[in-house]
Amino acid sequence: MKELFSMSLEEVINLSASSEPTPGGGSVSAICAAFAGSMAAMVCNLTIGKKKYKEVEERVMDLRDETMHLISEFKNLVYEDMAEFEKLMDTYKLPKSTPEEKEKRDAALEEALKGATETPLKVARGCLRLLRIVDELAPIGNKMAISDAGVAAYLAEGSLRAVLLNVDINIPSIRDKEYVRNVMKEKEQLIAEAQELKERSLGVVMERMG
Repeated sequence: MKELFSMSLEEVINLSASSEPTPGGGSVSAICAAFAGSMAAMVCNLTIGKKKYKEVEERVMDLRDETMHLISEFKNLVYEDMAEFEKLMDTYKLPKSTPEEKEKRDAALEEALKGATETPLKVARGCLRLLRIVDELAPIGNKMAISDAGVAAYLAEGSLRAVLLNVDINIPSIRDKEYVRNVMKEKEQLIAEAQELKERSLGVVMERMG
């Protein structure tokens, strides 16, 4: 497993651009989500300790702590996504010469496909939680840094939509139809709420900037 967070940013970008299978779209989306969180956390840190924002300081500290926890989650999900992808690729290599081997491979493949679907869903759920934080932060964060709350909103919603492409690519191969229905329903709900939160946050950001 590549220790991405021990590399330089340049090395991570170059590795992502290479022919190496990981980090791929899911992991890169999770990295972008972590950057979205960093922008929200920065707004919090530039609000905390300022006399002008004393009334909201306690709540902003809580939002900062929630955001830092999410950033940690996103970092863990980068590695989880890489591991699930590698597991899926290994499963495709299983033998299928006999009916018994084929049955065993099919069962392992179904499990691996679900694993490779669940991790992107976790990233998307985290992005939605981050968007809820930004939605609360936008009206109360330091006005001098509020454009960065907008950056967080754009990046979080974009990361959510991006990572869900990994759900889309796996779903057609999953045989469990009830699981597929539940996943697709949640996906649509995630996208709808994320878009609403992003637009509302950006409306507040633009108003405060103007």
